[in-house]
Amino acid sequence: MKEKYDIILRPKKEESLRRFHPWVFSGAIAKMPQGIKEGDIVKVFSANEEFLGIGHYQIGSISVRILSFLDEAIDVDFYVRQISSAYKMRTEIGLSRADNNTFRLVHGEGDFLPGLIVDIYGKTAVIQAHSVGMDTDKEKIVAALQQVIGAEKLENIYYKSEGTLPFKADIESTDEYLVGGKSTDYIAVENGLKFNIDWLRGQKTGFFVDQRENRRLLEKYAIGKTVLNMFCYTGGFSVYALRGGAKSVHSVDSSAKAVSLTDENVKLNFENDTRHTSFSEDAFKFLKESVTDTYDLIILDPPAFAKHRGAINNALQGYKRLNLAALEKIKSGGILFTFSCSQVISKEQFRLAVFSAAAISGRKVRILHQLTQPADHPINIYHPEGEYLKGLVLFVE
Repeated sequence: MKEKYDIILRPKKEESLRRFHPWVFSGAIAKMPQGIKEGDIVKVFSANEEFLGIGHYQIGSISVRILSFLDEAIDVDFYVRQISSAYKMRTEIGLSRADNNTFRLVHGEGDFLPGLIVDIYGKTAVIQAHSVGMDTDKEKIVAALQQVIGAEKLENIYYKSEGTLPFKADIESTDEYLVGGKSTDYIAVENGLKFNIDWLRGQKTGFFVDQRENRRLLEKYAIGKTVLNMFCYTGGFSVYALRGGAKSVHSVDSSAKAVSLTDENVKLNFENDTRHTSFSEDAFKFLKESVTDTYDLIILDPPAFAKHRGAINNALQGYKRLNLAALEKIKSGGILFTFSCSQVISKEQFRLAVFSAAAISGRKVRILHQLTQPADHPINIYHPEGEYLKGLVLFVE
């Protein structure tokens, strides 16, 4: 006996679900019930009425995000099981420890919870919903987090989904503490370094957790180097470079607020260190006006240049221009860390943009490392679209 909200697919449109891909596209749907609303739990059936999966319904090209390929209730116990699995994995790979209490606990499809992000900063969890269904289920998610992690380890749960939900969603979402909120301790620790996390007003959940391992790699190359950190945001790469023994570090961001955060984090770890200088300027302008051969090591970690497929061509041109500017300025024997966090840009497209920049510069360039997102941002093997962070470390002669 089918429930109220069942969706029937067109013939031969169930193959991706049989391969455990968690998305149902609107064009695959043959029948949909009247009265269905965004965020509703729906069961998905093949044209032959075979059960395929259960998930959240949403208006848009992706109509259903599958939560389970089993016919089970999406209740608190379900979220406890899924979050327990995610937490166990982070614990087993050594991410939750005294010198590292900053990590991503839930990474959407990568942890089989499409539309949900949970980042941990010490005793605070920050939740972001990227689907109406996850917004609807936030109280269940909070209950599950408390059960899995424990009240003594989790004093605050902050819900930060303004601006992350689909723009057509007919709901009001307010950023607020769902648990706690009295703590004034915003300091978290990553690989032994302290960072002031502004989850109330900062970008994303307050910190770019996904660059943790890439920052640690940069630290190994920083000794004795003059370093330029473009798009510095909270200064993560700058702080690691200083610990790595950099001769000097320049941090650049167009946002004065970001530059202030960088200065705070440098001071937290290296008070009165004269090696660091920050600049609130446009990245392209700064590179254009900087003196050639000033920097031994440059980091390019810009915000996403393309957030949808229609912007891909412009984004690739942007990556080419940015990398060309850096390649023209960096010292011979210099090292360039360059990244793209645009999910719609593939590794091959990004690499081609950087190759084009290198060819125009006329310099000898070798790839030392090909970088990606860390283990707490896992990629569901059935959902390759989850690989969004691309990076190259280049040796430039």
